[in-house]
Amino acid sequence: MIDSHCHLDQEPLLTNLKEIILNSKKEGVKKILTICTTKESFSNIIDIINYDEMIYGTFGIHPHETCKNILSLDEIKNPIMKNNRVIGVGETGLDFYYNNSDKESQIKSFQNHIEAAQDLNMPLIEHSRNAEHDTFEILNTYNKKKKLKILMHCFTGSEIFAKKLLAIDAFFSASGIITFNNSHDLQTVFKKIPNNRLLIETDSPFLTPVPMRGKKNEPSYIKYTLKKLSEIKKIDELKLDQITTNNFNKLFFN
Repeated sequence: MIDSHCHLDQEPLLTNLKEIILNSKKEGVKKILTICTTKESFSNIIDIINYDEMIYGTFGIHPHETCKNILSLDEIKNPIMKNNRVIGVGETGLDFYYNNSDKESQIKSFQNHIEAAQDLNMPLIEHSRNAEHDTFEILNTYNKKKKLKILMHCFTGSEIFAKKLLAIDAFFSASGIITFNNSHDLQTVFKKIPNNRLLIETDSPFLTPVPMRGKKNEPSYIKYTLKKLSEIKKIDELKLDQITTNNFNKLFFN
């Protein structure tokens, strides 16, 4: 199993990193991608990815943070180019649900991250909430100019949105949300996403899957999302593990 998106720099994961990694290995997790959300947190990301060879990192600014800081193209690219265990650009994107940052700031930051991903030929870790139209229009515009590697992190979008994104070869990551009792519509969407476009994630310490609700999420809990996705897709769990692992390696290491 590979946890394609978590936040090991956030508590309580950071303080308990040794235990978290041991738990992950016991459950058969082979790789963990810990995601950067602020410029300031990147130093912790570097420390974490140097802690164990199974951990990789990204660099980027979450849309919630763009009211404070919009990084230039070079400010995004330079830290990534200095470390070969930083393998993705993001977490970036658009979030018009909370509006913690104004729309214009989010879009400008998003565009800079896209250009960095294109220049570096790296996957873009994409966050989209209540922003389906703008997200697709921006991604599609840039993708027409130069092919993008896109990972829709913690995908909760509509079937129509998914179909549009599939047309530009996006990958989709399922989080613990698919295990929730009220996620029937999302489960239906994932049922229709092709197997060769699927990844899994915890987004820990957030979005703890059933049956661990009430506890802080951690990468070892990825097994519950894999189990639920195998039920949704009607695929053997071990086979789906191989599929999602191969998809991650194809996206990030090819």
